[in-house]
Amino acid sequence: MSQAKGLKKTPLYDLYQDNGAKVIDFGGWALPVQFSSIIEEHHAVRTKAGLFDVSHMGEIVIEGDDAESFVNYLITNDVTKIDVNQAQYTAMCYENGGTVDDLLVYKLAAQTYLFVVNAANIEKDVEWIKLHATDNVTVKNISDQLAQLAIQGPQAAQILQNFTSVDVHQIKPFRFEQHVEIAGINDVLISRTGYTGEDGFELYLANEDAPKLWKELLEADGELVPCGLGARDTLRFEATLALYGQELTSTITPIEAGIRFTVKPDKPDDFIGKAVLTKEKEAGPKRQLVGLAMTDRGIPRHGYEVYSTDGELIGCITSGTHSPSCQKQLGLAIVEKQYAEIDTPLQVKIRNKLIDAVIVPTPFYHGA
Repeated sequence: MSQAKGLKKTPLYDLYQDNGAKVIDFGGWALPVQFSSIIEEHHAVRTKAGLFDVSHMGEIVIEGDDAESFVNYLITNDVTKIDVNQAQYTAMCYENGGTVDDLLVYKLAAQTYLFVVNAANIEKDVEWIKLHATDNVTVKNISDQLAQLAIQGPQAAQILQNFTSVDVHQIKPFRFEQHVEIAGINDVLISRTGYTGEDGFELYLANEDAPKLWKELLEADGELVPCGLGARDTLRFEATLALYGQELTSTITPIEAGIRFTVKPDKPDDFIGKAVLTKEKEAGPKRQLVGLAMTDRGIPRHGYEVYSTDGELIGCITSGTHSPSCQKQLGLAIVEKQYAEIDTPLQVKIRNKLIDAVIVPTPFYHGA
């Protein structure tokens, strides 16, 4: 794995080769794109369960007397609606409504919150948060202290239950338990969340404990398959889960990207971007994220141009691939709203040729 020279590594890097990983440069990180094959790992998660190393994700703690009001000012969702040991999906936006990042907020205590952010945005997010911080909050970037493993798939709960006395079946979606013992490792945060469209859990623990837990989980259960970033992307794509840098960017709002449910203009607190997003939510966005299926040969890739049937440029592909579950060439695209109706025929420019496609419902795949 010599290609990893100069790249950031997770605490599990030294174990990748034991599982046959193919390692790539992912935003400056040496991460496994696959262990066996993307297709095999994808189907393993859809039918049984897969284990992912997602320790490259960022973790930021915000606490202090004004933590709740400050967090609510930063995010588009309403953090006052969640309780301790509950998580919430949300976005942080610029004043113009463009997206700083999408993230999970964990309420650890009355005035203590954990932000879980995208790896490529850690430094940018910390800077953004500190820029707006008041005197009564502290902001700590603990990304280099925590590892994160994700067990995803219909058998995830059954498998994980073998390693802990906590009844994981009783943890509801977007709820979590703190200070759990798993496989003899103490102080694990276990969250019923994920990024695959299947049932599953994300486990947060100290860096030094991650290799032991990874090995214990894989060795004790032959049904659990190590999975890489390739399958993680095809799984989240089929479930139409936004990826920052593609469906969400500084020029794409959460409403345009199809996560309007994270934008709460009616919450009493002001938040960054509220004026623009409120207007957009009321009037409707000028652009919209849609799903499309190719009706001729070709795979739509990120950045490819999308045209109307009369030759007008109307948008671009944000993500696209051959769907392992649907067995179709599918894409997500940001297009002008008037072209966003289901069954609308479109064309995608692939290698300077316009290829026929049609708008289809999303998500492409319905899992757990």
